[in-house]
Amino acid sequence: MALVKDNILLQLVRGTLGDQITIYERNGQIIMAKKRGPSKNKPTTKQLEARYKMKVAAAYAKLILQDPALKAYYKSLAGLGQNAYNMAVKDAYKSPEVQQIQFEDTTVVVTAKDEFRVAAVEIRIEDAAGNIQERGNAVLGRNGVDWYYKGKGFPAGGRVIVVAVDLPGNETVREVRLE
Repeated sequence: MALVKDNILLQLVRGTLGDQITIYERNGQIIMAKKRGPSKNKPTTKQLEARYKMKVAAAYAKLILQDPALKAYYKSLAGLGQNAYNMAVKDAYKSPEVQQIQFEDTTVVVTAKDEFRVAAVEIRIEDAAGNIQERGNAVLGRNGVDWYYKGKGFPAGGRVIVVAVDLPGNETVREVRLE
């Protein structure tokens, strides 16, 4: 790959020259590179998984960009050489992260982050037998990262299950055993 600087001939040329080299522009720079062809190797399991994940992310991006409000949101986050579609694919590709679960009396405090936005956090409280005692949605705190759920109580030997969901619907599930 070569970056072209001040060459009058290549300023207006784009495309492939005789199955040898490809000339294209990215972020205002002209790039000359060897023409790549399709791989002759059989894709690995990880490659197939990545392709499927990308196919799902691209489908989400196409669908979500039909909503003008979400399109404007993603466009506002786009940087140089990016657009709303790129940002929507990036968002769909990664799940939110549940960083911390704390207990304050009967309140569950969940710290959840996503590169874009965590849409909802659901809390389920189960007893020792696995029966759901209560469930509900947590409320976003003022800091934009902590989510609060006021429960009725925590059964001994039970567990608290936290489900964080982002805009594309990616879920991250974490559970804490109660002592």
